[in-house]
Order: sequence, then C-alpha cells, then structure tokens
Amino acid sequence: MGKINSSIQKLVGKTPLLELTNYEKNHNLEAKILVKLEYFNPNQSVKDRIALAMVEDAEKKGLLKPGYTIVETTSGNTGIGLAAIAASKGYKFRVYIQDNVSKERFQVIKAFGGETIKLSEEPHVAKTLAETNGDFVAAIKTLREEVLSKEENIFFVDQVSNPANPKIHELTTGPEIWEDTDGNVDILVANVGTGGTVSGTGKFLKEKNPNVKVVAIQPGPNSLPSESNPNPEEITGVHQFEGIPSERVPQTFNKDIYDEKLEVETVEAYKAAREVAKSDGILIGTSSGAAIFAATKLALRHENKGKTIVAILPDTGLRYLSTNLFNEEFSV
Repeated sequence: MGKINSSIQKLVGKTPLLELTNYEKNHNLEAKILVKLEYFNPNQSVKDRIALAMVEDAEKKGLLKPGYTIVETTSGNTGIGLAAIAASKGYKFRVYIQDNVSKERFQVIKAFGGETIKLSEEPHVAKTLAETNGDFVAAIKTLREEVLSKEENIFFVDQVSNPANPKIHELTTGPEIWEDTDGNVDILVANVGTGGTVSGTGKFLKEKNPNVKVVAIQPGPNSLPSESNPNPEEITGVHQFEGIPSERVPQTFNKDIYDEKLEVETVEAYKAAREVAKSDGILIGTSSGAAIFAATKLALRHENKGKTIVAILPDTGLRYLSTNLFNEEFSV
C-alpha cells in the first residue's frame, strides 16, 4: 500500500544532507560544509542505525531469542534506540547508563518501557569507575564479567566490541553520503564515541576514493576529567582515543581509518550548536556542535578552498534542553 511502513525498523537510515549556506556566509567560508542530519532517524539519533543492526545480527546468530532481555551500557542515544527497537520487537530492555547524561535520556528510555540503572548504582561497576577515573570501557568489562555473566536469557549488546556497529555504517551511512553528493566528498568529519560511525563510514568512502580525508574528533583537555577539574562540562558521547592506553579504546574503532585528529572543547561545541540553530534553523546536540566546529576549522584552511566537507551530526538538540547547551548565560 504505497509507502506505508509496517514498523519503525523500516524508518532507520536514509537521513538527509544539508548545506549550511547561511553559516558558511557568516564565516566567509570558501569550502562547503554539508551536515548529515541523523536526527531524522525515528528516535532522533545516529544510534538508531546500530541499535537495529546489532539486534537483527544477534537474532540471526541465535544469540537473541523470544523472551530474552536486551541489555546494554550507554551514554544515552544507543539506549534510546535499543529501547525503541526492543519495544517494536517485543523484547524487554535494561540499560546501565552513565550518570552525567541529560535527564531526557532516562525519561525517553523509560517511556519505551526500558529499565534504567545508573552505572554508579551497580556496586561492581561503581568500584571500577572510581579506580580507573571513569574508564567506560573498563566499567563495561566489569559489568560483563561480574554481573551479566551470571544471568540467563539475556543478550548483552556490547556496542564497543560488536562488529555489527561499524559494519552498518559501512553498509548504509557511507553509501548514503556517496550517493547524495554524487561522489563529491573530500573530507569526512565524525566524532568518536564507540568509533563505529567514523570507522564504517570512513572505510566505505576511502574504498570509493582513497583521497577522501577522514577527520576524527575527541574532546579537548579542558573537557576531560582531571585532578584539577574532576567534573568538567563534557561532550556527551564523545570520548578520548589518543593519549590513553590501547585497552581503553573500543574495539569498534579502527585507528587506521582516520587521517587527522581534532580536539574540540565543550565551550566550542556549545558555541557552534547555538549558532547554527539561529543561522540555519537546525537544533542539534553538543556532539553535533563539536562536529560543526571541527568542520569549520577545516573549511578555514587555505588548502581546503573549494572542497566539500561532510560532517555527521549525531543527534537532536531536544535531548539537551535540561542542560546548559542552550543556556547562553552559561559559559564553560
């Protein structure tokens, strides 16, 4: 019947590219910045892609069966995507979520019928986080070994080591960018959380054109916890990948795929997100602001004059209304 879809699973992907024409003029940019608006996914983030892919991969492999509970750890958006997919497929869902994320994330997951547990509320995990200065990868390892291994009838998604994560970006996100630009893409900009987005998308684009430059974003030093600043205003879902032990880097991140690393501070991400809301009418999250700020730095380089930069914007600004992102009286 025409274009009527039977489930939200049919709505994942095929998100649009938008040129930031007003923003470009305001900054006198001589390179194009195209942004991939991942908030057009059914649950408003890029993580809808991996949520569906990892669940369907587990079903095909017999790792996820009727009556099972899907379990994951997340900084928010993967949990929301999984909660929605679980609801649409009839599974229960439980998520262990980082403490410092916006309250909207907890509320949305609960709205889909999911159970939310703060990482600090699980004793084994809390102990690991305290001992490792908040190492998310180490916390997941502890959760798997000390808690989930003792349960039955669950499927632990484990997005930081699940190969279906980068694979779906290779199969969908990369081809969408290539097709929508008619192959005219010079630079890809993407944040690194699990690293799946930049790894899969970058792999596809480089296979199509080895000259495509891939730029990966990590938080700047002032946006990371330290002894002098233990609780900084962080960029949700964007994690350090250089300058840390290799075992702390997610297995889903291919460190050979990127050509350059750029560091972005939270204040810079806030500034870019606030600006494009007013210049081009898109309401985006902090990590999206980081991607635009990085793309702008690249666009201002003389050698990039006339080039096309594609920045992947992970989610919607509606997930951040309870944070300081759009509080312009707040400065980091």
